[in-house]
Amino acid sequence: MQLNSTSNPKPSARWLALAGVGMGVLMATLDASIVNISLPAFVEIFQTSFATVQWVVLAYILVITSLLLGAARLGDMLNKKHLYLTGLALFTLGSVLCALSNQIYWLIICRAVQGLGAVFTQALGIAIITQIFPASERGRALGIMGSIVSIGIALGPPLGGLILSVASWHWIFLVNLPIGLAALFIVSRFIPSLPPLRPGQQFDRWGGLLLFFTLGLYALGMTSGQQGGFDQPIVALSLTAAGVGMLTFLWLESRISQPMVDLRLFRNILFSMNLLMAFLVFIVMAGMFILPFYLQLVLNLSSSMIGLLMMVHPIGMGVVAPLAGYLSDRFGSRVISLFGLIAIAGGCLALSTVREGMTPLQFFPRTLLFGLGMGLFQAPNNSAVMSTVPPERLGIGSGLLVLSRTLGQTTGLPLMGALFTASVLAAGGLTAGTDITMAGAAALVGGLQRTYHIAAGFILTSTLIAVLALWVDQRRKKLQSLTEPAARVDSKPLSD
Repeated sequence: MQLNSTSNPKPSARWLALAGVGMGVLMATLDASIVNISLPAFVEIFQTSFATVQWVVLAYILVITSLLLGAARLGDMLNKKHLYLTGLALFTLGSVLCALSNQIYWLIICRAVQGLGAVFTQALGIAIITQIFPASERGRALGIMGSIVSIGIALGPPLGGLILSVASWHWIFLVNLPIGLAALFIVSRFIPSLPPLRPGQQFDRWGGLLLFFTLGLYALGMTSGQQGGFDQPIVALSLTAAGVGMLTFLWLESRISQPMVDLRLFRNILFSMNLLMAFLVFIVMAGMFILPFYLQLVLNLSSSMIGLLMMVHPIGMGVVAPLAGYLSDRFGSRVISLFGLIAIAGGCLALSTVREGMTPLQFFPRTLLFGLGMGLFQAPNNSAVMSTVPPERLGIGSGLLVLSRTLGQTTGLPLMGALFTASVLAAGGLTAGTDITMAGAAALVGGLQRTYHIAAGFILTSTLIAVLALWVDQRRKKLQSLTEPAARVDSKPLSD
């Protein structure tokens, strides 16, 4: 992949630029989870209902999901550095405004401002790293980015709990202020100007508007279904409208010259395969929220011990991701990500062997294996996706990659929850509608085992796709090596 020389800063500046981009990504992932632990406190503080306070989380998720590809498309049309700085500034400002909120509806609006800033940092972070790092270092850089995402996921709940125990709720948001200011300085100082590689592009207004409503309705339907049940009319209406919207969007994009999403990207079967693999993996990862039910209701562990055990898999991801990136630079991203998928499948099968009476030490390696597999998979897979994207489409490629993660998590939470509920009811011989927290230990264990057997099936499907992708990639390289010598011979000047 050939990029402009202006996008290749000195090695020391590249790694400082990575630190600045990483700070923006850290804040966005941190705020996706740090607020969750504060919701019960917000009900009391703002004298409101739990249904209303949930919009503190939903506003953030909906804005990011709905606008992600629009921001990514702007990244291909405008200067990526300037857009990233705009996102950082908006996120930092939104954080301060959240801390100053004195009523729940103002807090919800300010969370939407935070989400608007996070859209640009999430959509363009991977694209910027891909553009400023040479191919020989790209896997390592994306591995570090994967570690930062894992740290944000792991740090959110315990940091939120710690802040609430020693300070006021305002500091949940003010913690972003020093990080945001530092990131603004580093990004402005060390990231080179990243103008569009193909000037004169136009923004697909109708496609962007249609995609905004389609993704927003899908996220609203899935999150509402998770919280209140999928039999609600609003859920069915949202998901049906999202399906119609997506079909209409695909029809529109195939008929215009400068679409929001260039559907020709999906003609590259390797690009499509890697996105599908990521989607399936993040469906399963989203289901990790069911583990505390087992840890609390079956093993009767304390909240602090449960918190520590739930940090094991994201920490495992964070530790392994840079190594996985380095290995992918040396041995190829597809081989390393395949090993990662095998480890994730092993982690799912290990979690399907939980039983009553286990100790935390016995549970620890099961969730650690899952985390190590995620660390091995994510960075190489990201590198494989971005290596197939044309330089002038890095923004939309980065956006689609992040969207596969976001939609995987949005889909996985209710899907894995529904699988767990149905499995517990079946294992315990309970009637539909029974609260699973009232089920016996044997039913909970049986339900968890069955759920992770199904999860292993998802990952094995992704593994088969990875094997096929590896075969296609090697076949393409072999054909290329056979045609290149002939091309070189044909290009030689004829002698007398």
